Amino acid sequence: MTEHGFDAQAIEGAKSQYDVIADGQLVFSKQQQGRFPEHDEIVTALRS
Repeated sequence: MTEHGFDAQAIEGAKSQYDVIADGQLVFSKQQQGRFPEHDEIVTALRS
């Protein structure tokens, strides 16, 4: 999926794992935050 100039893909991880990684850097971790990210939260993090 390409949106806002970013190319994204979903890769299956361990049970209950949901991480967003960009350029090798962890942008969001469900395990650390205890919740799923909001869409705008990820877009904002990728733009910074």
